[in-house]
Amino acid sequence: MSFIDSPAELAPGTSVAPASSAPRLLVVGCGGIGGIVAAYLFEQGHDVTAFTTNPLIADAINAGGFRVRGEASPGTIGGRAVRELGPDTRPFDYILLATQPPQVEEAARNAVAHLAPTGAMICLQNGLCEERIARIAGPERTFGAIVAWGASMVEPGVYDRTSSGGFVLGRLDGASDPRLDELARILEAIGPTTVTDNLAGARWSKLAINCAISSLGTVGGDRLGALLRHRFVRRLALEIMTETVQVSRAIGVRLEKVAGTLDLDWIALTDAERSAVGSPGLFAKHALLLAVGARFRRMRSSMLAAIERGRPPAVDFLNGEVIERGAALGIATPINAAIREEVLAIAAGKRKPSLTQLRAFFDRTRELVGAPSSIRPPPPATPAEPPVAAPPAAPPVEPPVGPAHEPPATATSAQADASGEPSMPAANVQSDLGSA
Repeated sequence: MSFIDSPAELAPGTSVAPASSAPRLLVVGCGGIGGIVAAYLFEQGHDVTAFTTNPLIADAINAGGFRVRGEASPGTIGGRAVRELGPDTRPFDYILLATQPPQVEEAARNAVAHLAPTGAMICLQNGLCEERIARIAGPERTFGAIVAWGASMVEPGVYDRTSSGGFVLGRLDGASDPRLDELARILEAIGPTTVTDNLAGARWSKLAINCAISSLGTVGGDRLGALLRHRFVRRLALEIMTETVQVSRAIGVRLEKVAGTLDLDWIALTDAERSAVGSPGLFAKHALLLAVGARFRRMRSSMLAAIERGRPPAVDFLNGEVIERGAALGIATPINAAIREEVLAIAAGKRKPSLTQLRAFFDRTRELVGAPSSIRPPPPATPAEPPVAAPPAAPPVEPPVGPAHEPPATATSAQADASGEPSMPAANVQSDLGSA
């Protein structure tokens, strides 16, 4: 693919839908998320091109198609993957970037020459990648797509959709755009798709969850369900999310509920909960994380998978964003900073992921946990809803990449521990191997 550093941009405020009635689509990256997206688009008969730089993945797809299993699987879908785009390639109306965050800027620079002047690049990554891509493609040609489902590539060309869900689409400036509506109709075949005027709020809510799930999954070396059965893991998750929420509030972001249910403003620890041994509020928040872990037990950290494949983890695009922005605002983020260093130590081969390692990390960080003054959330854009004691389980928020098999569940007792926070009954956590 060719490189370009100075793409043509639309005039500020311009919002133009692609002229073609049959938009051309390019999916960049054929890992877990990209492979599933491309498969569904091929199944729906769209004008889609799948691009990957990995010869093993390209050869497997071209030989056997996209072999999809798991949640509402379409089976094997015919389609091809290319490893390069020639200078004569017709421009694409939508370029869906489905690489891992560390590779997204290079992917955008390589692909932007093939983006139609009125087209848009769509960030499917976790983190806050839209700002980075806007510097390459232009803010008017950059969309965000929050992925609310999980997938893994079991082997080249073989994909496992590990949970259901859809997308939330939006622009950085929150403006309405007919291209967003068109793209939403296209992606609806993959899962329920909505358009938001508060992309920042939706992104930061998901960032808070990803900072916890992906980093803890990397250090713990296990899937979400197995890890969240442990109270100390849930406590770390709450602390990581709380720091992220504090930074978002300081920036002035109005957080959105994830899939309309998981309220990050609610789940963030209060000053009293940070120092309490046990309370009804803590019990409810731990119970919510137990429910999320049970429902999405098969999820595995994509950062851990990246490390296993010799690639850099995306920790600087998740926890690193919170640390950097918090420092600029004078907001302390000690647990995010500590877990970032732990992930980097694992990536460097200095430590090995395990539950024992995660427990040792928990013990080491207790001295870092204080009770700083809470920052109140900004007022809602609409009249406040009645408080909810414990929102229902949220949809998947970490696109996992990992092996097809799940380790057997470890039995735990169905009881509340000394802090008044619940433990997970082993019977509630079943393996999905039979239905995979």
